[in-house]
Amino acid sequence: MKRNKVTVVGLMMLAIPASVSSQVKADSAHAVADTTKQVQSAADRQLGELTVTAVRRTDTEAATIQEAKRSANVVNNVSAQEIKRTQDSNAGEVIRRIPGVSLIDDKFVMVRGLQQRYNNVWINGGAVPSSEADSRAFSFDMIPSGQIDNLMIVKTPAAEYPADYTGGFIMVNTKEIPISNSLHITVGAGWNSQSALRDFYSQKSSSTDFLGFDSGLRSLDGGLDKTFATLGQNSGGNNMIDLLGNRLSNDWTIRKRKPLGDLKLSADYAHRWNLRGGKLGLLAALNYANEYRAYRGMLNNFFGAYDTDNDRVNPLRLSTDDQYNQNNRLGVMLNLTWLSASGNTKYQWKNIFNQLGNSRYTTRQGLSAQSERERSAEYYYRSRTTYTTQITGNHTLKADVLDWSAGYAYANRSLPDRRRYVLYTEDEQHPDEYVWLYQNDISREWTSLDEHILSLQANDTHRFHFGTWQPTVKGGVYGEYRSRTYNTRNLFYWYNTVGNTLPEGFRRMDMTTLLSDPANAGADKLYLLEDVNKLNDYSGNNLLGAAYAMATLPLGPLEVHAGLRYEYNQMELISNTRSSETSHESHYYRHGDLFPSANMTWRFTDQHQARFCYGRSVNRPEFREVSPSVYYDFDLASDVQGNFNLKNCYVDNLDLRYEWYPSRGEVISLAAFYKHFDSPIEWVYTLSGGTDVIYSYKNARSADNYGLELDIRKSLDFIGLRNFSWSFNGSLIHSRVHFEPGSNEYDRPMQGQSPYLVNTGLFYNNQRQHLSVNLLYNRIGKRIVGVGRTEGGGDASRNIRVPDSYEMPRDGFDLTASKRWGRWEAKLAIRDLLNQSIVFKQFQTVGDKEIQQVTRKYKPGRNINLSVTVTL
Repeated sequence: MKRNKVTVVGLMMLAIPASVSSQVKADSAHAVADTTKQVQSAADRQLGELTVTAVRRTDTEAATIQEAKRSANVVNNVSAQEIKRTQDSNAGEVIRRIPGVSLIDDKFVMVRGLQQRYNNVWINGGAVPSSEADSRAFSFDMIPSGQIDNLMIVKTPAAEYPADYTGGFIMVNTKEIPISNSLHITVGAGWNSQSALRDFYSQKSSSTDFLGFDSGLRSLDGGLDKTFATLGQNSGGNNMIDLLGNRLSNDWTIRKRKPLGDLKLSADYAHRWNLRGGKLGLLAALNYANEYRAYRGMLNNFFGAYDTDNDRVNPLRLSTDDQYNQNNRLGVMLNLTWLSASGNTKYQWKNIFNQLGNSRYTTRQGLSAQSERERSAEYYYRSRTTYTTQITGNHTLKADVLDWSAGYAYANRSLPDRRRYVLYTEDEQHPDEYVWLYQNDISREWTSLDEHILSLQANDTHRFHFGTWQPTVKGGVYGEYRSRTYNTRNLFYWYNTVGNTLPEGFRRMDMTTLLSDPANAGADKLYLLEDVNKLNDYSGNNLLGAAYAMATLPLGPLEVHAGLRYEYNQMELISNTRSSETSHESHYYRHGDLFPSANMTWRFTDQHQARFCYGRSVNRPEFREVSPSVYYDFDLASDVQGNFNLKNCYVDNLDLRYEWYPSRGEVISLAAFYKHFDSPIEWVYTLSGGTDVIYSYKNARSADNYGLELDIRKSLDFIGLRNFSWSFNGSLIHSRVHFEPGSNEYDRPMQGQSPYLVNTGLFYNNQRQHLSVNLLYNRIGKRIVGVGRTEGGGDASRNIRVPDSYEMPRDGFDLTASKRWGRWEAKLAIRDLLNQSIVFKQFQTVGDKEIQQVTRKYKPGRNINLSVTVTL
């Protein structure tokens, strides 16, 4: 047996088996302390084998690089140490530092230029629900960075992981046994240049909005199944819902204030106990944030196909928005870990709870799709709740390592009392006079989504001993049950056109005044009508069962990891067949598939290695994507609906990667990858009635995606810059979507595709002075965010294609600094130094010229954050 030597000064030389010493964290003081405690006497020279039990730390940059080096797959990761250095506040900001990763809306992750639907997210070894109602996506801004021990993205398929990922399998691991007892308290303030100390408009808030959820102010008393009190029926035979007798909040008044800035609070407590040689660790964390974001003068346009007959653009919407957001986040983490005295058994109980609230007020003015002058507003409040809990066990036996887990996850997305109104000019002679013209122009909507996930898994790794050849075999099973319920109710304001007693000229009044005054409510005044549409409600369940087997074969410098995974997936979508009443009908989507994978690593030396990987994966439609439910998105000014006919997308993945590890904590790697998609699912839009845009989902025939990734993490000592280091993450990506021969579509980049990504940073870390200063840069290439579909019939020459939409590149610079004095530490972060505009455009080629039209443009604002931490 190979043995490592550890010297204890003044005592003796100890021989420790390599299989044991691999558990020891090299830079952990506790490893040395635990060793010395087991030395009985300086005189007792004849010792047997000495077992050292310690906690291997995974939260340092060096540890994550070594883990990536030893991994059988192509992986990239970020440690808690790196997070602390960059001062990222949530997992979304953390993950964008990883090669080939970009961020949408500051929270949704794209890997290798692929949209978020091609990712799979697990937290602490368990699946998590989608945080969005309309897509498969996990909102990474929900996880405070202080809860993260390490974050890893697996970029190549392997039998031990779920098959439902193509861009990346993202594993977020929260902290475990602490290396010492500690209590940290942090108080922070932030200022956004577009929001702080400027006029800020908002709707009435509830008493608990500051905690991220509504206290009941906006909720329906009795829930979404509430039976409304009515005032009888109007002349059309419709029930008139009483505005005053249903405990509804009818305050439409807008409040104005000047926020001083953002507030961030956090505390974390860590404690470890030695129990009869074993270790018990407790980690608890509490995070809170309150922030303001305003987007003033935001262009919000949409264009149809270019008018070639008149040689001019064809605007379907031209408007300008002012939007005001207040975001509240509350996060709680509680982890318990027990490690046996031998180190062979570990049990964990991990819990994460996050609550996010977004109160948003938007005003809009411009031209509608019908070329009418309009003025509109949306009162929007959304609360999101997620809770995940896992119980896990890890057991090291003689020649086996057995691990198991049982998990539960819950997500809720609630939109209580979303209000909208739209007014139009009635007389062209008075273009500044806006009037309430049509039914449905003033509406109120309640929406709720609940999702539950139960998961079980078990894995066993067995090592064979055939002399010096020691292959391993690993097998496991996984089961997951997911359920979702989505319900909505929609009401709109109306009045009797004949015989009402409303004030003269009420349709031209200020709407907030008209709608807020209780004197204007009644059977002969304003009342509510319900727009009953059960087609928008749905529920569903998904059962996934999987089993796999894989082998690791060390063949000299070559190590082969090959395996086969089988997954059976059954999704049941339960929707209604009639709009007027509950009329359930089930649609089933059943598939059983095999997913082979092979990951090979050739180790030239301890510093140099190359990888070649192949694997097959799948991308399945989500509940919402196949549901007939229709949702009006105010930002898009359009309806969003599903597609019953979506089918699975299957992907073949190839990776080739060369890695160089110059020293511990350093890595230089270059990777090439190729992916072939069969039936990729894309986010598309078409026109209805020639002017109204409808967003949905559709399969293309196939697509090809290939690219290069370069990752560098290097100390700059070799050029005389002590305490400096540099990181660079860059990707070049090319993709093409293909359609059936004779199709009216044309080959183009994949939706969500970025042709290049750049993340780089220069870091200064003076440990003697406890001073750190970092400059970070990020840029994402022009990427398609919405695909315009062709309209027309069989004559392709007369078909009209709605132009595709792209997000344009922008440069992002962040500057961070931190300084520690004893128990105190101060941090400063200036994010988005240049504050460049976020721009979206539609592109269309007409003849030999390219037509560019700006669809959205706004400045997000420069953010300055200052925080102080004390260690108690």
